Formats: sequence, C-alpha cells, structure tokens
Amino acid sequence: MTPPREGKPSSSHEAKPESRPPKSQANSITQTDSLDAHDDIVIRHCRSIEQFEDCIQVERQVWKSQDIDVVPTPLFVVAAETGGQVLGAYHQGKLVGFTLAIAGWRDRKPLLHSHMTAVLDEYRNHGVGRRLKLFQRDDAIARGIHLVEWTFDPFIAKNAYFNLMRLGAIVRRFLPNAYGITTSPLNGRLPTDRLIAEWHLLSDRVLSVLAGSPPSTRIPGKSARIAIPSNFEEMCVADRACAIRWQSDIRSKFGKWLALGYTATAVKPTKIGIEYILEPPESPR
Repeated sequence: MTPPREGKPSSSHEAKPESRPPKSQANSITQTDSLDAHDDIVIRHCRSIEQFEDCIQVERQVWKSQDIDVVPTPLFVVAAETGGQVLGAYHQGKLVGFTLAIAGWRDRKPLLHSHMTAVLDEYRNHGVGRRLKLFQRDDAIARGIHLVEWTFDPFIAKNAYFNLMRLGAIVRRFLPNAYGITTSPLNGRLPTDRLIAEWHLLSDRVLSVLAGSPPSTRIPGKSARIAIPSNFEEMCVADRACAIRWQSDIRSKFGKWLALGYTATAVKPTKIGIEYILEPPESPR
C-alpha cells in the first residue's frame, strides 16, 4: 500500500458518500469503550514515592522501553509538587492505569501538559482511560485551569478517535520527531512524529461532546482530509520502507494544512483506516 497523492481540499457539498468500512474495522476504531466498564475503578491522586513507582511499573509494561526512555520517579515528584497531576486508576487496590501531567503556561494562562496516560492491556476498552481524562478535567477546572494538551501518534486510529470524537479535542500543531528515536517497540524505531491535542475544557465543543453529541464529520465549506491506514503498526514490521514513505507523506500533509491555519476537528472510518478532517481557519469551532 502506497500513500495517496496529495489532493485539493474537499468541499463537503461536493464530496461523494464514503462506503462503510467493514463492521469489525469500524468497531475497532469507534467503539473505544465497547466492553463492559469496571464499575469498581477508583481514580485518585498519587502522592507517595511508592505510588509513583507503581506508575513506573505500568509505564514499563505498556511502553516496554529501555531504562534510558523510562520517565523516572523524580519527574513524578516534580509534577505532583508543582501544580501538575499524577492520577491513578485503581481496581481492587491495584494500579491499572495512570496519567502524568506537568504544569505549564501559554498566552499568559495556565495549562496542563498531559505527558503520559497508560492503561494495562487487560483493562483497555473498559472506559478506564476516559475516566482518567474526565477526572483530570474536573481537577483542572477546580484549580482554574481550562486547557489540557498532550501529544499523540497520528497513525494510532483509536487514539485519534478518542481524542477528537470522544473528548472533543482539536489539533492545530504538529511536532516532527518530537521525542527522537526511542527504544519503545510501540514506536517501531521510527521518528516520533506527534500531533498536539488541545482540550479546551469549557468550550462549547467539549461540553457538547461530553454531553453525547460527537463532532460532525460534515464540514460546511472547504475542508482538507488526510487518510491514515489502519495497519501502520504491522507495516512497520512487515514493510518498513513503506511505513517510512507513509510517515513522510503524512508529515508533509499535516505540515502543509496546519501551516495554512487549518484545524483537525474530527476523524471518520474509511475503507483503509481513518481520515482526519481539517477545517479552514474561518470555520467556527
């Protein structure tokens, strides 16, 4: 599979209806919390060295990084003591997920940069990540913080859907090779290109999404669309050269449209994976 050629931005009234993707593929992307939720999950702040070390064990299990790339205990301490967050998701007393956020400042306003959110494999798709993010939102608002940002890999379709469609985040920035080449097998020894999610906690968009109304994928006026394959992680192993071509192509497209002032506001399933929908600068959000 080769990257599609660059096209002109599509106009929503001219776009032809997309064929529905296979049901199994659509479910894997859009039904991020399709399994029964664990009602006995408890979200709370982590404050002790022992709790931070438990977070690091989850980090190691999820990213499988070598020591040089593991976020160490002191950073958890700094985050917790300087206005950031270390939040733990507990099931029957066991830590099964966490969020680490660092306090920041932009445009003379406070923000949280949510550096890591991890959930153990056996607890994924049970709503644990969503509960961590909603707790993060409530805690931020209570402290007068109305913006949370984080980075994510544009090729991970479920994360893209969760961030834009389930949380109401938007994307206006792209960081090529944000963290350098890491030792985590999740990154496939490729450059760590990342989109930056902006979660404007009290915006009409976020309030509407959290109330159950996902963003529209029918954008009035001209929009740009960027297609992503669903099998990129497998491609990194089976056909590394093809994966590199895809990554280069997607880096170029996001760089182009975001530089023109476009904003990624939605994703939708396609025959090959997903496509990001980017609105032009003049669109209301």
